[in-house]
Amino acid sequence: MSSRLLLIDDDLRLTDMVSGYLRQNGFEVETAGSLAAGRERLHHGAFDALLLDLMLPDGDGLDFTRELRSQARTRRLPLLMLTARGEPLDRIVGLEIGADDYLPKPFEPRELLARVKALLRRAAPDSGDDSLLVFGRLEIDLGARQARLDGQACDLTSHQFELLTVLAQSPGRVLSRDQIMDSLKGHPLEAFDRSIDVHISRIRAVIEDDPKVPRRVLTVRGTGYVFARKQDAD
Repeated sequence: MSSRLLLIDDDLRLTDMVSGYLRQNGFEVETAGSLAAGRERLHHGAFDALLLDLMLPDGDGLDFTRELRSQARTRRLPLLMLTARGEPLDRIVGLEIGADDYLPKPFEPRELLARVKALLRRAAPDSGDDSLLVFGRLEIDLGARQARLDGQACDLTSHQFELLTVLAQSPGRVLSRDQIMDSLKGHPLEAFDRSIDVHISRIRAVIEDDPKVPRRVLTVRGTGYVFARKQDAD
């Protein structure tokens, strides 16, 4: 699935050039010309990374970064600052308050592309340490045996947590009910058998709290279930 980016910049010429170049290289890109418009898009959509100009008509990108880092939903959103303010102090401040990278204008589109790819690689779950699974707003902490949405613990039974974990450890892969049952061997199985659909419904009710956002756990009719890699691409 293509990664989805949000570009907030009031320079229309630059926005057209950058968004077009990124789309040519396989990204989905939405744009906003002000902080207000960017805030609205972030509220209603899910993004894999944010490209943020610091000097905008309705506010300062540094203050907006502080705002994003203070909110659970956007605390971990990968953020690349784009700005004509290229002084070292500006870069230091930007990084200290939560930016993941900083690219001064003017820049080469190829450098931007390389930095975006590197940013997304760093943000991807580390296959060498699977104790914490992160999927946008949803975190599954295997060590603590807890699922969290926007940092708040989800009300799931132990059985439901095990079922969610099995699905989340194979994102994008369709699992039949038999495969799910096999994966749950070693755990109490009596709670699943014919009631697996009931447990899936309960999991959905807890982790899919926004009806405007596509489902995370999808039913594949006649086959089983699949855990979507990204809600915005379901």
